[in-house]
Amino acid sequence: MLWSLILIAGLQGLRARAQVGTPSRGGHTTISGTVRDARTRRVLPAVHVTVPRTGVGTVTNADGFFTIHVDDSLRADRLEFSHIGYALYEYMLRPEAGDVARADIRLTPNANILQEVMVMGGEATDLVREAIDRVTDNYPTRPNRLTGFYREVIRKGRRYIDISEAVVSLYKTSYNNSGTDGDRVRLEKGRRLLSQRAGDTLIVKFEGGPTLSIYLDVVKNGELMFSPEEIDHYAFRYNRTVMIDDRPHIEVRFMPHTTCPYALYEGLLYIDQATRTISRAEFSLDMSDRLKATQAMLRKKPSGLRFRPERLAFLVTYRRQSDGRSSLAYVRCETAFRCDWRRRLFATTYAITSEMAITDLDAAHAERIPYRESFRTRDALTDRAADFYDADFWSGYNIIEPTESLEHAVNKLRKK
Repeated sequence: MLWSLILIAGLQGLRARAQVGTPSRGGHTTISGTVRDARTRRVLPAVHVTVPRTGVGTVTNADGFFTIHVDDSLRADRLEFSHIGYALYEYMLRPEAGDVARADIRLTPNANILQEVMVMGGEATDLVREAIDRVTDNYPTRPNRLTGFYREVIRKGRRYIDISEAVVSLYKTSYNNSGTDGDRVRLEKGRRLLSQRAGDTLIVKFEGGPTLSIYLDVVKNGELMFSPEEIDHYAFRYNRTVMIDDRPHIEVRFMPHTTCPYALYEGLLYIDQATRTISRAEFSLDMSDRLKATQAMLRKKPSGLRFRPERLAFLVTYRRQSDGRSSLAYVRCETAFRCDWRRRLFATTYAITSEMAITDLDAAHAERIPYRESFRTRDALTDRAADFYDADFWSGYNIIEPTESLEHAVNKLRKK
């Protein structure tokens, strides 16, 4: 399974300065701002903010806010802002702006997103199979070393009770190799913050944490949904055309087609019309059979605790690189469930949001991470992260900026 261990953990002083990949000792320019829809002024979350022709980037948070530090050694002259259904936007870097620049970004909805479903020849299943067959044409054929920023937040009802963050290194083998057995994640630096309120500690084990970046790679991890054995369990149909990075993509809906002894998934794939690259996947666990869903989500729970799954949803995106191949860019997992103890009247609702943004990519120095140093699926981020109370804890790294509500929760937890 894919997810993380719910244990009360801790983190302090979320908002921090950030730079490129690993800490930089040289000069850099900081760009901060909010990304909005140009017509409605609605903030846009999960917008990719990247330095062209490099592996450096981040994403906007749920408030549409971002901060990115661009190292002077990159000699970058612009940033790119990319979001599904919007025209690609270029922001020119101005040396005269100094070390810090404030950007107010407006993305224009692409008219093509409103078009009717394009007429396609053949079945949608054939298109998905073709996309899978062309993986070696569209994704890295050499190992890559990635840097990622991971955040996991747990809420009990409306209250934040557990906040964990980490910077991780990822080693990903070539997409020529089937499977993810050779992929590794190593925790480089982490911190946490926990609620001290009695009753907020809940021990329920899932698997995953930062290894989400391995197991949610739907292109590479065929066992998740699209291996030759699994794909026959799904039905596919065309939906519409959508623009991503100014490139037409075919939106394909998939849903369970057969009954299996385990829970299946349902969702959307976005496939590049020209190259057949899968650029984005949005999917969730089928909850029609609660027992199967529980078996899929849960690894361990205390005796006497009743677990009721409500939602398990994912977002996975890939970013097109300068060589035309796409690499993993962002993953997010949203989990909701209810727990209660026997003989208690009311159940408690819990929600977990886990996300990772790839902030740097290095194909030239892709050293394998030794197994003994790697983060394994049975590990928990909160088991490995240390407590820190340093406002500059993330200085030297690009991160996903915390939302205002998360910062407010941190301030409340710090006072207790």
